[in-house]
Amino acid sequence: MTSADDHDGIATEAWQTTAIIKFHEKDMYTTSGVLYDDLPGLVGIVSSTHVRDGRIRSPRTGGRGPGDSRPSRAILKEGDLAVVLVGRTGESAVVTAEHAGWTATRSIGIIRAAPHIVSWLRIWLRTPTAQARIEEAVTAHVEPTVSLETLRRMPFPLPPPHTIAKYHEAFSLIEEMVDLRQAAARQVVELADAVHGDWSLAHPAEETRLLSKVATAKTGKGPARSLPRRTKGSATDAVTPRDLFDLTVPHLESFRLGSSADAGETWAPGTFMLSTRPDGAYIAVTQHPASPSRGVVALRPVDDTDSWWLLHELRSRSGEIAQIAQGRNAREISARAISSRLSVAWPDPITRADFHRVADPLHAMARQLVSESATLCDLKDALLRDISAKAGVLQEQETEPSERHADSSRPTGHESGW
Repeated sequence: MTSADDHDGIATEAWQTTAIIKFHEKDMYTTSGVLYDDLPGLVGIVSSTHVRDGRIRSPRTGGRGPGDSRPSRAILKEGDLAVVLVGRTGESAVVTAEHAGWTATRSIGIIRAAPHIVSWLRIWLRTPTAQARIEEAVTAHVEPTVSLETLRRMPFPLPPPHTIAKYHEAFSLIEEMVDLRQAAARQVVELADAVHGDWSLAHPAEETRLLSKVATAKTGKGPARSLPRRTKGSATDAVTPRDLFDLTVPHLESFRLGSSADAGETWAPGTFMLSTRPDGAYIAVTQHPASPSRGVVALRPVDDTDSWWLLHELRSRSGEIAQIAQGRNAREISARAISSRLSVAWPDPITRADFHRVADPLHAMARQLVSESATLCDLKDALLRDISAKAGVLQEQETEPSERHADSSRPTGHESGW
């Protein structure tokens, strides 16, 4: 074995290239969901919106009701891999006992195989190489869509089981540490919510004001699909509704996309970015200069010392804000509508300043936990890039010199290389 056969200490000579379609039916079963995503939220339904960050995060818990489970190819079993086919294409999660017996919707693909294969596919689908191939195959629907057949035919590198076990252990530890920090951050913010609620009850007759009197707001512009991915050199974040919907706390280290040259007004760090959907308003406080995209409203209090009171007022009025939004899915929110129609409780300056002193260290703690989570996610991304690099080494090993020369004269297409 030459040095080219080893990448960062792990040999690739025992790895092999395969695809789901190459497995025997008894060793690999694939299917897709049978229900529509827009059904009422019922216990026992898993859709693409529930698969996030490698977990099934259904807002409802518990199994299906007695006699409520009918035989179906889309009934999830413990150990299945649920893959998102619509929206955040390629995201996946292993089904645990909590969701075994639930039914997948049409936006979910189901892969059933040996545990080590499922563990590896969950990791592989998040690599830059796999994500690039999925993006190539995405069709132009209302939402990005990839077919289950595309996933079945997509080549992937398969390490030996003991190597997969090492990767699985590393990713599981990282994800557990991230989950702990995210849970702690969420509890810190909920504590600030509770303090705000208590203070609001203590001052029931305080003055209310229109949002336009206490904050400036502007509606974002430009579709998310026109924005470039954010790089380390990007000076400005671009904030999209999807970014806000995925948040568990109103803080984020940085956003996925960067502002384009023709982006709208750039807002300073500490600005609130707000978007809506039927279940309420979603808000984040920016850490870097940022511009809102279409479907996002940028908000900033007139006085920065009122920021934490205003943030928690907006969080407490999430349902009211969603009712102001327009459109079938309550996604069309404008600065003019929210500023002129939303009233917020506005106690005296001393009360607002006292709340700021109480809430500020709590939000500082939440930001620190979010920053630690981001560092762990950077480590996970580095591991994913390393796997992609190993896949490239494997491809070179499997390509004969004559084939390599012949391929160099052909245009690069969907089926050539990784």
